[in-house]
Amino acid sequence: MTVLARALVALAAAVLWFGRADAQAVELRFTAGEYSGFTRPFLERAARDYEALHPGMRIQIEVIPWDSYLQKLTTDISSGDQPDLAIVPTMWVSDLAGDGLLEPLDALATAEFKSKFIPAFLVPATVNGRLLGLPAAASARAMVVNTELLQRAGAPQPKTWDELVTAARLVAALPNTYGFGLPGKEVEVDTYFYYALWALGGEILKDGRSGLASPEAIRAATLYRSLISDNATEPAPTAQSREDVFKLFKEGRIGIVFTYPMLIPQLKAEAPGLRYAVMPFPVAAKPATLGVTDVLTLSSSSKNKQAAWDFLKFLYGEKYRAEFDRAEGLLPVTVSEAADSYYKDNPDIAAFAAGLPYARFLPTIKGWPEISDITVRALQTIYLGQRTPTEAMTDAARQIDEVLARR
Repeated sequence: MTVLARALVALAAAVLWFGRADAQAVELRFTAGEYSGFTRPFLERAARDYEALHPGMRIQIEVIPWDSYLQKLTTDISSGDQPDLAIVPTMWVSDLAGDGLLEPLDALATAEFKSKFIPAFLVPATVNGRLLGLPAAASARAMVVNTELLQRAGAPQPKTWDELVTAARLVAALPNTYGFGLPGKEVEVDTYFYYALWALGGEILKDGRSGLASPEAIRAATLYRSLISDNATEPAPTAQSREDVFKLFKEGRIGIVFTYPMLIPQLKAEAPGLRYAVMPFPVAAKPATLGVTDVLTLSSSSKNKQAAWDFLKFLYGEKYRAEFDRAEGLLPVTVSEAADSYYKDNPDIAAFAAGLPYARFLPTIKGWPEISDITVRALQTIYLGQRTPTEAMTDAARQIDEVLARR
């Protein structure tokens, strides 16, 4: 065979090999909400690590701000372009499952693999006995106070709701400061309300009906309205998002905020001189906090379910889980990580974890996003002084009962 002939054979073999590689290439799309500036580079690095171990794999990472994530996901689903894998809030799971958009994981997840997880964190993503996702992020909420502002104001670190109101008013009397950070737009407007509702002994839902018309709910809404009326919150809460409130806290201008563990790494990086303390939520009738899980789900319409499942398992390697949770300020979701001394010896993280025994979870029911929106609109009218707490909460309860009746 001549040199030219051998070269042509080699070229043909190369073309054939590349053609097979292209034919076997697998592309996956992975979407997630943005926890912090760390989220995107971490997921992209993990994807590149996985691709290096699996030639022919291509993983597209999309990280979306939480306040626009639901709209983006809804648009993707409507256009038939649902991502293969998505980290979503647990409260979306029932609606996504009801529309047949999630792949049950029971046939994919072995008993050995499921044993990696803290059992309680598998419960919120289990709907009608089917496992529809795995815990991707977990946290409990707590109160963080600016100890320097409280000290200057002569205010105690609040252990009860009455003490919180007093402390907020005293801090607000200082120049250029605000007592209590109250977000009134975008994400978690209703969540802030539930902290007070639960502490006062109320329920979001009771006996299949809304609990927002209860005396406890009206009292909780009245408490927040009174803080606004007394100028003890930042100005115009309905113009302030959760992130706006956290920014003011980092600047040393707010005395008290309710927050997730992810704020702590941000404080250390962005406000290293800030003096703060992490505390349990104030107590009224009983202690309460919110337990939160976000869930990693697999699309039922994915054309590459096995490959997506394999990448999903890769992300739960101990190296990646530890790095992600610590950088984002999250609580562990696996048994091995929870046993690490980091979560016992770090006082800030331990303070959040202390609330887990009495943590409450948002309802995982079909129609929850609509129920949440009704609650947010009612609270906004109260914060703006357009309706009284009794009027707004009673009307919201009526609307929510109509939603519940349609399920």
